Amino acid sequence: MEQEIQNVGNTLESMADTYQQYFENFLPGLAGFGIKVVIALLVFVGGRKVIQWIVYLIKTSMQKTSIDKGVIQFVGSLLRVGLYVLLVFTIATHFGVKESSVAALLGTAGVTVGLALQGGLANIAGGIMLLTFKPFQVGDYVIIAQQNDCEGTVYKIEICYTTLISIDNKHIVIPNGTLSNSIITNVTARDLRKLEIKVGISYDSDIQKAKAVLEEILHNDEDTKDDQGMVVFVDELGESSVVMGLRVWVATEKYWAAKWRLNELIKEAFDANGIEIPYNQLQIHVKKHAVK
Repeated sequence: MEQEIQNVGNTLESMADTYQQYFENFLPGLAGFGIKVVIALLVFVGGRKVIQWIVYLIKTSMQKTSIDKGVIQFVGSLLRVGLYVLLVFTIATHFGVKESSVAALLGTAGVTVGLALQGGLANIAGGIMLLTFKPFQVGDYVIIAQQNDCEGTVYKIEICYTTLISIDNKHIVIPNGTLSNSIITNVTARDLRKLEIKVGISYDSDIQKAKAVLEEILHNDEDTKDDQGMVVFVDELGESSVVMGLRVWVATEKYWAAKWRLNELIKEAFDANGIEIPYNQLQIHVKKHAVK
């Protein structure tokens, strides 16, 4: 019994020595790995601050030139992604991973991600096309036909998405790939827009007088362009009215204000000159026949 107890004690002592030796050999490596992790976290945090500073510096420098704002936003997004990839590459090599291994890993990951995110790559390609051919710029008001006629002012153009601000201040985010394959109406691309207004007058009203009133309104308005093909015409002989029309050029930024103001002035001027603006109505004529 004493011999067995002594053997057990020797075994336990041997195991203790083994574990002690193991931890003595393992702890330095674990401590070194922990230090590397802490350094990597510090490098990542510091690198993130440096990336933000570099992107800010580049965008600020580009803003001082005549470069389009959309190009600045796109370059900023692309530069940020590239710098983060470089940061991750630096941290990986710090842990002892060979550059060739990291490059091979990034290449494999790129192919895998590319196959999985074909839509994302299409959005990047679409963003490059939008910035190359410039169907619109930041600040333009656009209408996208294939997207239920969604429309708004272009707020920013990023690496994958373009953001519009609607009239009621909603954000509309559209993938660049969709935009590059859509019919885009750029409302504010030109300095001038042609304003067309139609209004009906009674068949009993004087057409020439109505034309004279409309022409006077257009010539006296501060936003209309007299020398740009201003015209007043009879557009249609309708069922219940003679439809008068006018076309005039106005500055793009004043289009809606001019339209609303002219509609009001036309109504007031027609009332003042006794020109009736009819509404749809049905006249019934009853003929009485004499009883024989």
